[in-house]
Amino acid sequence: MSELERGSAAERLAEAGQDKDARYVLRLYVTGMTPRSTRAIASVRQICDEHLAGRYELEVVDVYQQPELTRGDQVVAAPTLIKRLPLPLRRIIGDMASKDRLLQGLDIRLA
Repeated sequence: MSELERGSAAERLAEAGQDKDARYVLRLYVTGMTPRSTRAIASVRQICDEHLAGRYELEVVDVYQQPELTRGDQVVAAPTLIKRLPLPLRRIIGDMASKDRLLQGLDIRLA
């Protein structure tokens, strides 16, 4: 593959906003095991399992048990999903039931 072809392949991936091998580092803030929190956890895990299988790390943080993390990440509402990697950092706040909203927030584009 020539240097020009490699460059244009990299540009296409950048334009698509998604590196197929990118590792996702996510942190989901929830409030205890309320119905809303359990739905958020299930929705995020389902999206990750379907679209990022083997390429993600998901940490679930209960804001009541680890309030110091909420201050560090400046979380003001729950549920909040923070995508740390790949860059750019993104925050998805509120209901995690919308699959399209989660896919968009995580920069996952379907073929």
